[in-house]
Amino acid sequence: MALRLHRPQRTTTPPEDRHLGARVFAVQRTGAIVVALVLLVFGLLGFAGGLDFFSTQGERILGLSSNGLLSLISVVMAAVLLVAAARSPRVTSTIMIVAGSLFLLSALVNLALLRTSFNILAFEFRNVVFSVVVGLALLVLGAYGRVSGHLPPDSPYAHPHPASTEPDEEYASTPEELAVERAMRDAEIAVVQRTATTDQARRVEAMSHVHTRGDRRRVWRQFDGT
Repeated sequence: MALRLHRPQRTTTPPEDRHLGARVFAVQRTGAIVVALVLLVFGLLGFAGGLDFFSTQGERILGLSSNGLLSLISVVMAAVLLVAAARSPRVTSTIMIVAGSLFLLSALVNLALLRTSFNILAFEFRNVVFSVVVGLALLVLGAYGRVSGHLPPDSPYAHPHPASTEPDEEYASTPEELAVERAMRDAEIAVVQRTATTDQARRVEAMSHVHTRGDRRRVWRQFDGT
């Protein structure tokens, strides 16, 4: 027996909102790929230069100081962002926000470690600035279209309110309709628990062929006259 519990009525997304939702993912995916390619080139050039792995006195790569460990981290982070860009919008956004936070944290930590023996990533001040810029870029792009009170319906982060998917008249508004709603709910629970009476099973079966609350109440009341 098919059982459908309060299935929402489908709505049509306006074309302009559809474009906004598609743009959200396009911007995030493009941003993730661009940042990943920059990090990948930086890391690969470091490997090609044969940099010492844990040297605190790095060598210049694309105007930044680097060593073997920083090159490895750059390549790994680039791979993570590229994989994220190939996944769902929510995964892409989440990873970008996390990566951006890590870049900002790295900037703060390595700023404190400059010119010390613990500067294992061979950071210089320009590396700190680069980490801040990349971190902010990832945070802004990752949050784009997600941290907002007016998301387009087609956005992968939109959570439509039930009131936006069902007309007001679909909700019970009179004592009689409320009583019917309670009886419908009790019958559906009874069917799931296999304790339903024959009448309850018949009503739930009939309601499974309609979608809106108003139609479900009308089907339920049809059995009252039989």
